[in-house]
Amino acid sequence: MKKNKLLIFVALVYLVVLVISPDKALKSVGNSVYYLVEMLQVLPVIFLLTVVIEALVPKEVIMRGFGEKSGFKGNLLALLLGSISAGPIYAAFPISKTLLGKGASISNIVIILSSWAVIKVPMLANEAKFLGVNFMIIRWVLTVIAIFIMAYITGMIVKKKDLPVDSKKAATLEIKEDYCIGCGLCVKLLPEFYEMNQNKAVVTKTPEGKEAILALKESVEKCPSKAIILNKEEMVS
Repeated sequence: MKKNKLLIFVALVYLVVLVISPDKALKSVGNSVYYLVEMLQVLPVIFLLTVVIEALVPKEVIMRGFGEKSGFKGNLLALLLGSISAGPIYAAFPISKTLLGKGASISNIVIILSSWAVIKVPMLANEAKFLGVNFMIIRWVLTVIAIFIMAYITGMIVKKKDLPVDSKKAATLEIKEDYCIGCGLCVKLLPEFYEMNQNKAVVTKTPEGKEAILALKESVEKCPSKAIILNKEEMVS
């Protein structure tokens, strides 16, 4: 029951409405069934797409296109992805979670979700038809500016460590910038996982598999300033 509090609460609300106003309750149930059918039609395709992204798209590709170092180019790609996407906004959440797991930044996920919700191409076409091209263009420009500002602020406040974590996912690897002395030892040991940036070591790849974790444990142990943090619930002993 603890895991389904919301579902139980909604069911109780339906029961109360059914007692007070049966007509409204039946109308509410009809609306709920409509959206449930819509979700059953959309979500299987979305879940299939997330599986394809997870299995076939390398993390390095996502990190280059949507990661922390992708810069303004990554912002534009995120805006484009959200704008050309199809389906209701709730379909964007599983895709966003998959992209986050593959190395996308918080800011770019905000841009994808926001553009998916308010500036999709079909929406803009209908807006121009009913409200005029000038209205659509001005609204689009102001909305994009607001989305970029919101993405930047959210990226500053919210960190990946604050988000729910799937314990079955790969280990998390990070370097405490304040502790790193820039000796470059980790880069020499595992150049596929570390690189130097402004005299500080940074992580370039998320570890996957027992062999990678074992190799990374060695770099953690040899780090003279203990700046490397490797976290995994099912750590290899």
